Amino acid sequence: MLPSLTRRAFTGQLSAFSRAAASFNTSRVAAAYATSVSTGQAPVDPDLREEEPPFPATSRDLPETRTINIGGFGNPLRNVTPYVEATRPSVFHDSFGEHDPFIDNYTLNFGPQHPAAHGVLRLIVELEGENVSHCDPHVGLLHRGTEKLIEYKNYVQALPYMDRLDYCSMMCNEQAYCLAVEHLLGIEAPLRAKYIRTMFAEITRISNHIMAVCAHAMDVGALTPLLWMFEEREKLMEFYERVCGARLHAAYFRPGGVAQDLPLGLLDDIHKWSLEFPSRVDEVEELLTGSRIWKMRLQGIGVISSEEAINWGLSGPLFRASGHKWDLRKAQPYDAYEYVDFEIPVGTRGDCYDRYMVRVKEMRESCRIISQCINQMPPGPVKVDDHKIVPPPRAEMKHSMEALIHHFKLFTEGFTVPKGETYTVIEAPKGEFGVHLVSDGTNRPYRCRIHPPGLIHLAIIDRLARGHLVSDVVTLLGTLDVVFGEIDR
Repeated sequence: MLPSLTRRAFTGQLSAFSRAAASFNTSRVAAAYATSVSTGQAPVDPDLREEEPPFPATSRDLPETRTINIGGFGNPLRNVTPYVEATRPSVFHDSFGEHDPFIDNYTLNFGPQHPAAHGVLRLIVELEGENVSHCDPHVGLLHRGTEKLIEYKNYVQALPYMDRLDYCSMMCNEQAYCLAVEHLLGIEAPLRAKYIRTMFAEITRISNHIMAVCAHAMDVGALTPLLWMFEEREKLMEFYERVCGARLHAAYFRPGGVAQDLPLGLLDDIHKWSLEFPSRVDEVEELLTGSRIWKMRLQGIGVISSEEAINWGLSGPLFRASGHKWDLRKAQPYDAYEYVDFEIPVGTRGDCYDRYMVRVKEMRESCRIISQCINQMPPGPVKVDDHKIVPPPRAEMKHSMEALIHHFKLFTEGFTVPKGETYTVIEAPKGEFGVHLVSDGTNRPYRCRIHPPGLIHLAIIDRLARGHLVSDVVTLLGTLDVVFGEIDR
């Protein structure tokens, strides 16, 4: 049985509900409805009244709360709730200017499926009319834990991870990693290997700039340069394939040199291509550089001053387009850059058009460097003569037990690196690409910190996009030249 107190409360509530049901008068409702039809006004219940709740108050009711019973309509348990105007929360933490309740900003998701996002980029763009007031980049959608995976591989096994970072500049990423390992080992690659590295680094630079300029042009609306220049980029992919067997993930640079020497006839083909490529650049410039539409879409958009470029930590074409004549290939030369001559293209205004011009001029200078590397290419080995770091020749393993042991130990355990740390940075096509490598004296890196230029460059997108249109955001992304393999890592 129920307790007596519970029984009394239940009986009281049941009586209250019975009285509320009995008060419902259908004839009164019909009369009110007939009156509304004849007068053309909303029906009004003459017995509209406010009364005390016909049931004992519970802890859910506020002291001043009263229940409205409209002539038998509605739920007698419904409480009076004060009206509060609802506001849509902003995705940004701060607010600019006074809020107008009649005019609200529009939030737009740009990406990550947008074809002009250059990867898995998501931008939350807040618009005031048609102008951008905020542009918040969201990264991390391509995060794969590369830096942690490197800690579980030996120094040679970790090399292919560099190709997966900026997959448009794979050999330049390998170059930075190999220079860092060589610095810890205290070795230096042979001179011929340095020239081969420099030549393929410039081939990679041209390949990256073709992708950056032509994909940007296609995003803006010019399709022809992409179709023309990708034919030239296909030739560069064939050079990769002939030298290492892979078109994209090369893994050709190695600590102590390169994987193998150049095949016969490759230098002649590269030299022939380097003589013809400047005319292809001229054809693209005829379509873009002097075009009124191209200038209207790029000039004055995304201006970065000289001081801002320094404060934001920019590098590469973005830094030089703002008027700074800084290039690590000249300031801190590595490999064979100290033996070649080239100019550093510099912009004046720091807008999207200057960044486009800097990349076009860099492609011409890269052709000069490639021609000099071919003409100055010395004979000799392409690896250091230390079989504890590089594998011995196959012919030597057939008659030398020591060479066979070195080969077995190298491919099962790898080589050990003395305890220490180093930070090596190179002038990659997108900017300064750095590798901070820490060794604990074993055959695996204790820590490998990768410094990608794209992450720093993407941080300025909010400052550049404010006040521009949504179509200008596409232009800005194209000139920033970001790849999310290196940004998310």
